[in-house]
Amino acid sequence: MKAAALLRSAVFEILRSALTVVFAVISLLTFALPPRTRYRVITVWSHLVIALARAVCGMDFRVIGRENLPREPAIILSKHQSAWETLAYQVIFPPQVWVLKKSLLRVPFFGWGLAMMSPIAIDRGSGARALKQMLEQGRARLSAGWWIVIFPEGTRTAPGSRGRYHVGGAWLACKTGARAVPVAHNAGTLWGRNAFVKRPGTITVSVGPAIDPHGLAPDELNGRVEHWIEQEVARLGSARNS
Repeated sequence: MKAAALLRSAVFEILRSALTVVFAVISLLTFALPPRTRYRVITVWSHLVIALARAVCGMDFRVIGRENLPREPAIILSKHQSAWETLAYQVIFPPQVWVLKKSLLRVPFFGWGLAMMSPIAIDRGSGARALKQMLEQGRARLSAGWWIVIFPEGTRTAPGSRGRYHVGGAWLACKTGARAVPVAHNAGTLWGRNAFVKRPGTITVSVGPAIDPHGLAPDELNGRVEHWIEQEVARLGSARNS
């Protein structure tokens, strides 16, 4: 069984790497196109990789709580356990941009595609300047109809663990008035952080009720998001083990 999973994972990584190189070139060729057109072209890569994970590794997913998504653009504040959700969210949620570290744009091939998708790329060490940039660009992206995806913990955490929830995403919601949508999942149980072997099974993505930030301080909103996500992650873990 382990040998079969290793073989499937090797085939998956070979195919994913080939697709990444091809779409990196394609993404650069979309430079002159409108942002939405670029997005539709480049995210074909994510759809193909998620389809490969299903076909080759037996990794499927389901979404619960989809009815909680508001009609207007919102800010998704999500648990971060693996690379899987960075791909699958482009399949699951409306057209989106991410708040991410500027250094990611320098990663060969993958970073080139990211740069063409209108991200809010910040230098976390620049303090107030990064917050100003996030607010200005966040408002502009929301006004243009984009959703914004933020991982409050900032980095991937192993299943069962919890990182510090940074307040930046909640602060952006409070400043812009956009609703905050907490999202939990258990992707790390099948596609672990930096793990080569991908396990077969079904990942559950759970979308929580959208939170209206009006009247809330960023710390209070951040606390509500963290509480819901961590409670739901624990519930998903219990359901999987039962």
